[in-house]
Amino acid sequence: MSPRLELLHPYPFQKLRQLFAGITPSAALSHINLSIGEPKHPAPQLVKDALLSHMAGLSSYPATLGSDELRESIADWAKARYGLVALNPATEVLPVNGSREALFAFVQAVVDTSAVAQPVVLSPNPFYQIYEGAALLAGAEPWYVNCVAENRFQPDWDSVPAEVWARTQVVFVCSPGNPTGAVASLADWERLFALSDQYGFVIASDECYSEIYFGEEKPLGGLEAAQKLGRDYRNLVMFSSLSKRSNVPGMRSGFVAGDAQILAKFLLYRTYHGCAMSPMVMAASAAAWRDEAHVIENRAQYTAKFAAVTERLASVLEVGLPDAAFYLWAKTPIDDEDFAARLFAEQHVTVLPGSYLAREAHGVNPGKGYVRIALVAPLDECVAAAERIVAFCQQWKTAAV
Repeated sequence: MSPRLELLHPYPFQKLRQLFAGITPSAALSHINLSIGEPKHPAPQLVKDALLSHMAGLSSYPATLGSDELRESIADWAKARYGLVALNPATEVLPVNGSREALFAFVQAVVDTSAVAQPVVLSPNPFYQIYEGAALLAGAEPWYVNCVAENRFQPDWDSVPAEVWARTQVVFVCSPGNPTGAVASLADWERLFALSDQYGFVIASDECYSEIYFGEEKPLGGLEAAQKLGRDYRNLVMFSSLSKRSNVPGMRSGFVAGDAQILAKFLLYRTYHGCAMSPMVMAASAAAWRDEAHVIENRAQYTAKFAAVTERLASVLEVGLPDAAFYLWAKTPIDDEDFAARLFAEQHVTVLPGSYLAREAHGVNPGKGYVRIALVAPLDECVAAAERIVAFCQQWKTAAV
């Protein structure tokens, strides 16, 4: 077996199970799980109908490049969503089996261990653990850029030493961010583009939460930022997914778009990787990308949950409405692991300790002292969970006096 497998850290939810081992919550309270970022809203009927009406696709091998219809629907959506002047569906769009699979595979295709002694993959910290695992298994060194409240939960790119930039081959951006919901500004993108031009690294922009936002201002995307700054897509690719946008996490459908030269090489890698999307899923995905009505309704449900929950929790925790995504990133009055364990024991509510989503880097774990609260459950469950968290915090404060 590859010795690199020994470098992988336990997944956050494995650590959570270990934290809860031996804890028996009150049977009088139903369990409310707000730890996992798994959409719970119903899948759109139009997606189900498209799947059923294309069952004949089971009888043929799918193309790794995907169907013309799917790539065109993705390109049309991206151009409309981000105001892009051009996005060539033949060369600048590649369907993938969900962004998770593609994020991992992309690093394997891009990292060149012969170019430098120890290539680097830069990641925000906290982060989606796939970034780290992909780097380790590709033979690269993960390097973490802390995202703290004092910097709008954005990576401070200028804190990265020149020696590290010189070895960097891939930089992950997550905007809207997981777990903070923070959105990168045009100035943030401009600085990162300048660094990419200087050092030659590829930017991998994870934008799977882009369609969950509040109000009328849509989160800025990487390709959109490039266009606004008068750039082409060189050394830039974006990853998107239907999982959150369309409530179909089980369909495993997304896309990569951007630099045509990079995507051509990634397509070659994927041809050998054997990860072509099912023809049924291609058809259903095209239907989803061409419909916005269900996305608007989905967003309205999240807006209602955040409106009902955020103010309640802000009465006992340091927490506010994020820029986007479906997480609350709440500062805890006690250690985050202790908070999560005691909340589970006393109120049967599960949240995820923020320290599980980050690494100790530059003298600090930027997730420590926070919990991630995923508002994915139905509205009534989210409200009930919020009320239990309020009761727990009030009880804790009383006991601490």
